[in-house]
Amino acid sequence: MKKWMLVLLVGLLVLPCTRETYASGRKKKGKTTEVKAPEKKSAYDKLFKKKSCETVKSNFITLHKVDGKLYFEIPTKYLGREMLLASTLTSTSSNDFCDVGYKQNDPLHIKFTKIDSTIYLNEVNAYVTSNPNEPSLRKAIDKNFMDAILYSYKIAAYNGDSTAVVIDVTPMFTTDMKEFAFLPTSIMGLIQVVTSFNKDGSALGEIKAFDDNLTVKSMLSYKMSLKFMAFSILDNMPLTATVTRSLLLLPEEKMRPRISDSRVGIFVTSKQHVSTEKDGIQNYTLANRWRLEPKDVAAYRRGELVEPVKPIVFYIDDAFPELWKQPIKEGTLRWNAAFEKIGFKNAVQVRDFPADDPEFDPDNLKYSCIRYLPSSTANAMGPSWVDPTTGEIINASVLVYNDVIRLINNWRFVQTAQIDPSVRAKKMPDDIVKESIAYVVAHEVGHCLGFMHNMAASASYAVDSLRSASFTNTYGTTPCIMDYARFNYVAQPGDKGVRLTPPDLGIYDYFLVKWSYQPLLDAGNEWDEQATLEGWVDEKAGDPRYRYGRQQIYSRYDPSAIEEDLGDDPMKAGEYGIKNLKYILANMNDWVTDDTDFTHREQLYKQIANQYYRYLMNVMYNVGGIYLTEVKDGTRGQRHVSVPKNVQKASLAWILKEFKSADWLNNKELTKNFSMAVDMTPVLQKRLLDQLERLTGNILLSAHLSSNPYTVQEYLTDLYNGAFDSTIKGRKLTEGDKMLQRFIVDVSSSAFKDAGGGALRMLTDAAYVPSVEEIAAYGLDESGFIHKYIDQFRQLEEEHGVGYVARQMALNEFGYGYGFQRRVTVGEIDNSQTYIQDMALKAQRLLSSKVAGATGDTKVHYQSMLMKLNKALKDSK
Repeated sequence: MKKWMLVLLVGLLVLPCTRETYASGRKKKGKTTEVKAPEKKSAYDKLFKKKSCETVKSNFITLHKVDGKLYFEIPTKYLGREMLLASTLTSTSSNDFCDVGYKQNDPLHIKFTKIDSTIYLNEVNAYVTSNPNEPSLRKAIDKNFMDAILYSYKIAAYNGDSTAVVIDVTPMFTTDMKEFAFLPTSIMGLIQVVTSFNKDGSALGEIKAFDDNLTVKSMLSYKMSLKFMAFSILDNMPLTATVTRSLLLLPEEKMRPRISDSRVGIFVTSKQHVSTEKDGIQNYTLANRWRLEPKDVAAYRRGELVEPVKPIVFYIDDAFPELWKQPIKEGTLRWNAAFEKIGFKNAVQVRDFPADDPEFDPDNLKYSCIRYLPSSTANAMGPSWVDPTTGEIINASVLVYNDVIRLINNWRFVQTAQIDPSVRAKKMPDDIVKESIAYVVAHEVGHCLGFMHNMAASASYAVDSLRSASFTNTYGTTPCIMDYARFNYVAQPGDKGVRLTPPDLGIYDYFLVKWSYQPLLDAGNEWDEQATLEGWVDEKAGDPRYRYGRQQIYSRYDPSAIEEDLGDDPMKAGEYGIKNLKYILANMNDWVTDDTDFTHREQLYKQIANQYYRYLMNVMYNVGGIYLTEVKDGTRGQRHVSVPKNVQKASLAWILKEFKSADWLNNKELTKNFSMAVDMTPVLQKRLLDQLERLTGNILLSAHLSSNPYTVQEYLTDLYNGAFDSTIKGRKLTEGDKMLQRFIVDVSSSAFKDAGGGALRMLTDAAYVPSVEEIAAYGLDESGFIHKYIDQFRQLEEEHGVGYVARQMALNEFGYGYGFQRRVTVGEIDNSQTYIQDMALKAQRLLSSKVAGATGDTKVHYQSMLMKLNKALKDSK
């Protein structure tokens, strides 16, 4: 049979069977049914349908959590839209180096973009600006400062109508990606934080999505180590934390920025401006501030009080002690008095944590909260986070650590117990606690509003005014609560009716609110506002109450802009303060009776010693001091003015007097019941000598800038005469005299050890750099870490020199706002070695003439110093 006939026959035999089979499949009880072809599943359905999938829908980004993975379903209309992505610590197994409610890093300014089948996560580059009327410049800027790509995601699916793309974002939330970090990499630039991620201890948690934001919680686990120099403070400690990542959609219509003014104490966002109007690229900054706009513009123009379109709302943690909650509200709402002055009512609002609001999450970037942290850190913070495009504050938090109350109560005792009997107890009465908490929160809310520390404020009031009831009840102790002017330590026993606390708000606080938040409705843009805003500051130029004093963390030049001081004359304020400390110390055993183991009194005693140290240092800063003021051409004021020569000389004499008479601190009747320790008098004297040793560098720069300088030669002469005054006049030496004289001999001998002046170069290099003692005494370490490990840091400075710790901090930390005052080197003008060597020769001649007539310990003392000088002089030949 031919092949084609065989194929046809097989076909005829098979086909009826196949058709019948197909037909029978369509028939049932005499009826015919159409069989549908298997439905083809979409990529979207394959991902989410018929699976245990948790989906949270929203008009923004829909979230899908399935099989341990997280998917973003992003509407295409939001591709290219600017967002902020923040990481906030929600809970932790240890709060030693991370704080619940805190964002360790600034939120990422991002947007999602699409190219072909890939979604890119871009970091928005908003640093460079140009004039809108110069579009060609904008094109060049976009080419040279494009948005950087952080990560890419393959499109896993489109939704049903292709209006949204789906991407797998699991690694963003379950792995250790540095851009989304919630742990610090260092503490104060000194302690290296080393983390080892434990992927087995990590998991996705709760997901939420709303109309303009979403949150994703993750459990993340690590092994933590802290490295300090060659030492391990902590080694492989397990840490587990819950972290909330929140993504917030930024408005398309941006807030009008406000160009900052360096004469006003505000946090800023840095920018560069490219324009043909000026030669070169211009660096400038924007003021960080909330978007506050009148709801009823017509009424606002008529001068009526109106509510803002969007008020500034803070939510109070329900974990706070009940006693604290009302003063927290009061301290927060104090700022409304200033906003009312510029036409806004209810600008700042306070609400309790909502009990039944499913949208509320205190760790969501959308909500600003006042949080309670059960920590031994004696501090509070008020950080804020902004839209980098405009400086608009998007979120702010006040973090109040539990032990801030201990610190405040200790200060209240040592600064006001001489006049206020109510604080003479181990535990402060409720009204004092409330008063203190309200002040702390008001200060931190000020930071949340965009205001920096103004450490020059309290120096604008005359010292004796602080003893006046009428003055203090009108103005408080400072014109700005953003200063560190705690309580009225100037007030003396018998000063009736004197206010002991800072004002609710000072006059400079009102000015800050006006400058930052008063709308200028008739200005076309931020550049049009500048003349008006500068005019407001120009009007106040020369008035010390409106002077902004930048905080001096890494270098301390200006004695009028330091923390924890009061009044315009640190010597007079110190005299009043020391009288009060002596009075308090003499009565402390009688006042504090509910302290059977003496631990509280020992703590207060150390606070008294620290307070005394601050009084001494407040005056020490005068020697070689330079007043620093931000000025504008054509207005009153000078940018840097050396402290007058007569004030520097008098300050040194005052310090030496106190040095020699500091033994009042050795109250044996009190300290005999304390832990075994060296008396505080020699401890403080040693700290002062460390400072005196470095003053040559301060004086070099101050003299260099002065028309009537207090020179290094004059300083060393005054120091020498002060140290050897009793020897010259034949008086019996005190222990203070002996310490000072040994100090002079040690310093002057070192001038001969190295022809290049190695030891002395270290001293002049350390000029103005704060010591560990200053960092602790003035609260320059907000983390509290240096205070916690103060003994270890003291040892470090013993090995590497005073100022070493602060220099390491400065290498790693860059300040905020306008930046902290940086150190000016003085090596080019350093002639101090010549005069220090001359001081050695003078001391040698004096001791040679006195040693023969001396007896007992004095003779031994003279002989020892003379031997050291003779050896140094001999070795130098």
